[in-house]
Amino acid sequence: MAEVTCRVADGVAVLEIRHPPVNALSHGVRRELQDHLARLAGDLQVGGIVLAGSDGRFIAGADIREFDSGAYLEAPTIRDLQAQLEASSKPVVAAIEGAALGGGLELAMACHARIAARTARVGLPEVRLGLIPGSGGTQRFPRLAGPEAALEYITSGDHIPANKACELGLVDETAEDAVAVARTLAQRIWREGRSLCVVSALTDRITGVSPELFAGFRRRIERRARGQLAPRKIIDCVEAACTLPCEEAFRFERASFHECSQSPQRRALTHLFFAERAARRIPGSPKGIEPLPVRNLGVVGAGTMGSGIAMVFAGSGIPVKLLEVSHQALDRGLGLVRNNYAASVERGSVTREAAAEAQSRIEGITDYALLADRDLVIEAVFEDLELKKQIFRRLSDVVSPGAILATNTSALDINAIAGAATHPERVIGLHFFSPAQVMKLLEVVRGDQSSAQALATAMALARRIGKVAVLSGNCDGFIGNRMWQFYTAEAEFLLEEGATPEQVDGVVEAFGFAMGPLAVRDLAGNDVGLSIRKRRQLPPDERTSPLLARLVERGRLGQKTGKGYYRYQGRVRYPDPEVTALIQEISRERGIERRHIADEEILARLLHPLVNEGARILAEKIASRASDIDLVYVNGYGFPAYRGGPMFWADTIGLDKVVATMQSLAPTHGSRWAPAPLLLELARRGQGFASLDADKA
Repeated sequence: MAEVTCRVADGVAVLEIRHPPVNALSHGVRRELQDHLARLAGDLQVGGIVLAGSDGRFIAGADIREFDSGAYLEAPTIRDLQAQLEASSKPVVAAIEGAALGGGLELAMACHARIAARTARVGLPEVRLGLIPGSGGTQRFPRLAGPEAALEYITSGDHIPANKACELGLVDETAEDAVAVARTLAQRIWREGRSLCVVSALTDRITGVSPELFAGFRRRIERRARGQLAPRKIIDCVEAACTLPCEEAFRFERASFHECSQSPQRRALTHLFFAERAARRIPGSPKGIEPLPVRNLGVVGAGTMGSGIAMVFAGSGIPVKLLEVSHQALDRGLGLVRNNYAASVERGSVTREAAAEAQSRIEGITDYALLADRDLVIEAVFEDLELKKQIFRRLSDVVSPGAILATNTSALDINAIAGAATHPERVIGLHFFSPAQVMKLLEVVRGDQSSAQALATAMALARRIGKVAVLSGNCDGFIGNRMWQFYTAEAEFLLEEGATPEQVDGVVEAFGFAMGPLAVRDLAGNDVGLSIRKRRQLPPDERTSPLLARLVERGRLGQKTGKGYYRYQGRVRYPDPEVTALIQEISRERGIERRHIADEEILARLLHPLVNEGARILAEKIASRASDIDLVYVNGYGFPAYRGGPMFWADTIGLDKVVATMQSLAPTHGSRWAPAPLLLELARRGQGFASLDADKA
């Protein structure tokens, strides 16, 4: 079957790419495009060409799978096609419908003109895969839209709506019917004998640019791009477009692309790209299961989490009824919503009009009976099992038998909560991360009786509201928090043995986390951490530290009291001699001889226990795939995306190293710290966690 079709009418040929699902520029597509363009160049009956995609889609980019196989380098490359387009004596107009992303936009920018449907979007998202646009994207974008816009949009990878793309100069015009208008334009250019615009030859917008633009932008994104190669290379390439001769700048981009494509960061980010797609598949789900429609929503509890969850759905166009037990509590919750929207408007992350429209979708109520018409109700009260069971009993008396009930618990037993409902098969966990309106992760928790349809509905809904959903089995802490307890506990043990808070956090932040474990504790509240710890039933042989309890006893609750593991001025943290003295006192009490601990040991002892518990979670089928665990940690716990998540990272360093760390910790830490059987087996075979996921591909 042809992947590119050609139809000619009134002297204009429309080349339509048909390569579902997203019309990616695979090698086969590139070859057929090259052949059609070569044939049309000699066709005297054709005076203009329109490049389009089938089914309302233009080209969503290159075929990502070709990067590992090397097929993206096979002729004709995208650069070969661009040269063919720019050398054409006949006008070529891109008709952009749906999305022109990555290589799709790069190809469109090599055409002589671009028409975009009003609903279309364009962008160069390669940075999210650890890449830079490698086919002239960093060179043609600034020639069309200017270097400021190029720096902003290429380093962020954000999609650009058609009207904004037109305003920037990336497209020439927007239209209801992009193909029809593109055909008319190609015909007009041909008949009127207009000169053809070759974008790579444009210089107006890249001449006389101040070097301070690039120096200032590097400073501006330093925190956002911490440790990442691709954003730095993008800035270098845009600067090259403005300072080097054209051919030299294009060569510089190609060399930079090659460097990024060979980097471990590219492999890690590509792993996460495919992990997101794999996570959407629910293992064991019967074929033909369709998600239920969710037209409206109820949220019980208008505290920080409940109000944030209401905002998530309202911002996605779903009407929400937000319930509290008293008018006073409800007013407090609605006030949180107002303040959050006002802050978003002030930051510029949402327009005043969009915030007002979203806020209008949230209706405050105090009567459970008003939830009777809801398709989905999410309970978001504090972590008290008996209270949650009471709420589910009450909801069962109110909502329709077909409604889905969800709990936002971060650790409690889903089965116990579902047992209080009339229809436990309709009960699931939806663990949002705080702040819910910001954090991307959503753990969808399967109870023993949760139906396939309820789970399918939750996974589909997550995509609709822009969350990365990961399915988890039911256990204490689910995937993320169950692993996290080992990470935070080990941070305290390291302090007892000789490390300082600033050293522990500094090592983790140098690795790529935005915050270290102790700074995170202070941010979340040490009293909250202690409350969670008290609920856990630990084995008798488990090592514990009294440090967290001692901090709370002294009123050192974290940022909210201005002192915790650190002392604070605003949000700026400083080492505190009082904490150093407290740690040393605990070391003496426990007979621990303090010593210098190397940074390498700190990193291993913090991260290897995460991996070890991840192996147990996989063996117990709490997580379906190792890559699911990676998604949880990248999107919910700040693990640096460019390292691929803890399980992917462990594969890169070798599982034998993780085994050695756990063998050294188990004698002093307890049996739960011993190497997991699955970890031992994989290390023995010289394999990694990726081998488990390959079996499920």
